[in-house]
Order: sequence, then C-alpha cells, then structure tokens
Amino acid sequence: MVYLIKHAKIVNEGKITEGDVLIEDHIIKEINSSISVKSSETKVIDAEGNYLIPGMIDDQVHFREPGLTHKETILTGSKAAVSGGITSFFEMPNTNPQTTTQEKFQEKIELAQKGSFANYAFMFGGTNDNLEEIKKIDPQTTPALKLFLGSSTGNMLVDDEKVLKEIFENSPIIISAHCEDEATIKANLEKAIEGFGEDIPISQHPEIRSAEACYLSSSKAIKLAEETGARLHVFHLSTAKEMRLFNGKKKLENKKITAEVCVHHLWFSDEDYEEKGTFIKWNPAVKSTKDRQALLDALKSNKIDVIATDHAPHTLEEKENSYTKAPSGGPLVQHALPALFEYYHQGVLSLEQIVQKTSHNPAKLFDVEKRGFIKEGYFADLVLVNLNSPWTVNQSNIFYKCGWSPFFGNTFKSRITHTFVNGHLVYNNFKFSEEMPGQPLKFDR
Repeated sequence: MVYLIKHAKIVNEGKITEGDVLIEDHIIKEINSSISVKSSETKVIDAEGNYLIPGMIDDQVHFREPGLTHKETILTGSKAAVSGGITSFFEMPNTNPQTTTQEKFQEKIELAQKGSFANYAFMFGGTNDNLEEIKKIDPQTTPALKLFLGSSTGNMLVDDEKVLKEIFENSPIIISAHCEDEATIKANLEKAIEGFGEDIPISQHPEIRSAEACYLSSSKAIKLAEETGARLHVFHLSTAKEMRLFNGKKKLENKKITAEVCVHHLWFSDEDYEEKGTFIKWNPAVKSTKDRQALLDALKSNKIDVIATDHAPHTLEEKENSYTKAPSGGPLVQHALPALFEYYHQGVLSLEQIVQKTSHNPAKLFDVEKRGFIKEGYFADLVLVNLNSPWTVNQSNIFYKCGWSPFFGNTFKSRITHTFVNGHLVYNNFKFSEEMPGQPLKFDR
C-alpha cells in the first residue's frame, strides 16, 4: 500500500514544518511541502493540519510473555501500544522463565514473530550467575543488558558485589539499571511494620522505597560505571536528589551515563495515593510534588534524556489487594503520549521536546537502525495526533488485557488518530488493522 499524508504539521528534529509525506514499501519515500498523487493505488490521508510525529520508541515495557500472560501478551501489549502512538518497544527480561540465557532470548523473539503490532526488541537479564551468557550477547539484536539493583517483580536482584563489577567490566552493550538500595528498603519496611503491623497504608510506599534508597543505588551504579568505563542508562528516575548525578551540558552522543524518566513519575505524586491507592504503586515509588517538578525541570535541562512508560500490568484483582500484597506496576502504553501532550497544553513541554525524548533520543541512545525520525529512507513509523479532540479514559476504550488504567476517568485533550508501523496503517481512530507488521529492531553498532 502507498500512502500520501497531506497537510500535516511535521514535528521533527526541533522544528515544526507544514508538508506532505509519501509512504511506499515500508519506508518514508518523500517529504515535501506539496506532493501530488502519482498513482491510483495511492491512499490519501488528509491530516487537516494535525501533527505528524515519529512513533515513540518505548525503551521499557513488561508484556509478561512468556509465563504471565493472564496480565498481558506481546500481541495485546503491542496493540495497546500502537493505539497510544508507540511503534517500537524494548521488552524486559523478568518473565517466566526469565530472559537470562541466549536460548530463552531466542524463544522470546520467536514468540514476537507470531504477531506484534509494533516493532520489538528484548533486553537480556543479568543475574548473579550468568556472566558467560552475558558475554555472548549480540549488540546488533539486543538493545541493552537489564540489571535489577533493587528487587522488584520477578526477583532478579543482582546483589553479589564481585559479580556486579565483572558484569560492568564485561557487558558488550549498554547496561540499563533499576536502582534502589535493597538494605535501605528492608530497614524502612521493618520500621513500617513496627509502626503499622501488617496493615501498612499505601501512603508509606515512598517512605519505604525512599528517595534515599534511590539515590544510594543510582550513585553506586554511576560510580561503578565511571570506574569500569561501562555505558550506563539509569531507568525510571524518581527523585530530585538523583538529578545531582547527571550532566545536562553534554550532547547525548557524548554521554557515557544517561537517564530515563517514566510517565507516571511525571504525572502522579504522593498526593494521589489517597484517591488512587495501590493502582499507583510502582517501583520506584511515586514521590513528592517537589520530586515531580525536579524531574520535569531535568527533562528541559537535558539531565534526563528519555521518557518511557515502564508499562507493567497486573490484573485488577491483584492490584485491589492491600499494600503489602498488591504487586507494583501498572499499564501505561496507551495513555503515555496523551498524558505528555497535556504538558504541552499547559506550556510545560514543547512538542519538539516531547518528540526528542520519546523518539529521537531513544533511537540515538540505543543506535536503533533507521527509526525515531521523519526522514526519507527511514522506516515509516509515524503517528498523527489531533491536539484538540478531547476524550475520557473509560472501560469501553481501554485496550490493555488487564482491563484497567491508572488514568481511568481522566479527560485528555489530545488524541492519537493514526499510527503507521513499517508503512502499514495499524491504528485508525480506535480501530485496528488485521495485519501485524511489527518487525525485530536492529541496532546499528
């Protein structure tokens, strides 16, 4: 199929220009101020002045396959993702079984090849005893090595100091780290149990998984990276204090240590626990309004390089448990970009900044081949956005397998209207194509 998108406001590389985009054979064939229809087979889409952006590259999702498919699958997760303007994703290794051997890594790729609406890649998981498997990682097919320096869903904690240093010295690719200090969390939890017994309120979550726990672990990881020369990407930062550790003055391509923030840490604060309860229980915890503001400021100063979702669904039944029993995590891929566009409407972030942090920078940081930009010759992973088409998140328009959203009841001003993946129109105003054109991502290393 040949598509011609006309009258779009194209957001790309720090500029917004009006023009047309021709899509042919999976790629962006031509970008021009005006392109005429050259064939009767061309399907014309009039953007009517709406915004065309490169599809978001989400560097952190948990699609729960294999082993946890009652929560989500690659098929259902990718379907929700394209409805939210995410055209490529990196999936995490804490599935069942874990992605900690080359054999299990290959099995995940084969699962995705059965059907994904979005392009896919899988992070390899580090453990206390799989260094030899880590050394075999292929940098052209694997985006990063994921390390849990704080325990979370899946229990993949790497807590052997000697092994940790060896991993940092020997990893053939970027190390992406979940940073929370386990000893601090354990001490805080014991203190909370002393005060509340087993009936700990959700409001204690940011006290238990505290700002200090995050800072100690992030500091340690950065120090280790500096000592060993490892390339480190710190996942889901959540505190003002951690912002001291990052440099906003260097260009992204010159950074050896980079930072990611997730949408929920930009949107929610500890003031929301009373209303949302365990539905906003994440690791790391959602923290104070001061922390949230510091994260937004760090995005603008380029201390934080990437915005992601950390989409981590659990069933409604699981999340309705008490604080100590409810798992951490929530579904986000469908609503991440609409939430970020609210910050555009509020004058907090520009469209150019949102595109930089969700598309351009992930592509550059991980060396994703020919994606993340609107350029001739690049894969046609494109998203049309109507910034003035309000809609409310409700049961009828949630596409997650788990069937709920922390944004339930929220009205967003902006709507994703069309999503293209590899030149295929996979999503069009709440309707999906039958084809699933997602391909394995390649990394130009």
